[in-house]
Amino acid sequence: MIEFRIDADNAGQRLDKFLRKALPQVPVSHLFKMIRTKKVRVNGKRAQPDQALQAGDVLSVRGDQRQLLGPQPGGRRPPPPPPPLDPKKLQILYEDDWMMAVDKPSGMAVHPGSGITSGTLVDYVRAYLGPKAERNGFSASPAHRLDRETSGVILVAKRRPAMVHFTEVFTHQHPRKRYLALVKGRMPKDHGVVDLPLSEHQQTAESRARRGVNMQEAVTRWRVVRQSGDAALLECLIETGRTHQIRRHLAAIGHPVAGDRKYGDFSFNREVRTRWGLKRLFLHARGIDFPHPEHGRKMSVEAGLPLELAEVLRSAAMDL
Repeated sequence: MIEFRIDADNAGQRLDKFLRKALPQVPVSHLFKMIRTKKVRVNGKRAQPDQALQAGDVLSVRGDQRQLLGPQPGGRRPPPPPPPLDPKKLQILYEDDWMMAVDKPSGMAVHPGSGITSGTLVDYVRAYLGPKAERNGFSASPAHRLDRETSGVILVAKRRPAMVHFTEVFTHQHPRKRYLALVKGRMPKDHGVVDLPLSEHQQTAESRARRGVNMQEAVTRWRVVRQSGDAALLECLIETGRTHQIRRHLAAIGHPVAGDRKYGDFSFNREVRTRWGLKRLFLHARGIDFPHPEHGRKMSVEAGLPLELAEVLRSAAMDL
């Protein structure tokens, strides 16, 4: 077992984010599994991923110390360092002393995990900030997630109080997030709502066997921006932030997102690639409205449609 005593510099952090930094050798999915299976406790009590740690808290993690902390001095040789990153490739939409808004390209993971060890958004942000990436024991970090295949706006906290603020906003206030998605088929009306609970993406097989599938509330609003004979461009607003929510919801109502290899329609994906040249998932986080972490005033940040997606729309005679 490993124990961490939370000091003033780490107070206010979400438990899951503290663990990611303290145990970098452990995949994020396994960290969440340990939390769910009660192997992580705070002051002897069951922990929750989003709980804020307080100064003086004792965080205990059950498990083999060598596996959790990775090779110690004198053990196996560490892997070679990843190739250097060019921070100029990072597209900054907004930046101040508290936060950044970044336009993440499709294909870039937000965090390491599941075989991804470098070239993530976290890596690029910290390379861009250099020595300023670390501040009073806090490293600049994305405040929320996007699927690896999805492009668009990501907010980054540069200071711990900003991360605490964004954690509260994304957990309880549901900031307005706008997406563009190209989907299969003709929509039956010009707008609609998908109010369909989704199964918890991270639930373990043991948990499902013990208490059944854990269903989570999920609401997606959509409206038609452009419509052709066999595809529609939708603007989607999500009121909840479930894993792959838009992709799962639109597939469930018979209008899967173009280029979606997990939930999509194989024949439609092949046709769109051949006719319009789509080579990626057509899902883009177009904009987000949120209260600023310093003064609380409303902010709005937008990311233009990537060139490769704009060209697809032109080929389909659906350009904006």
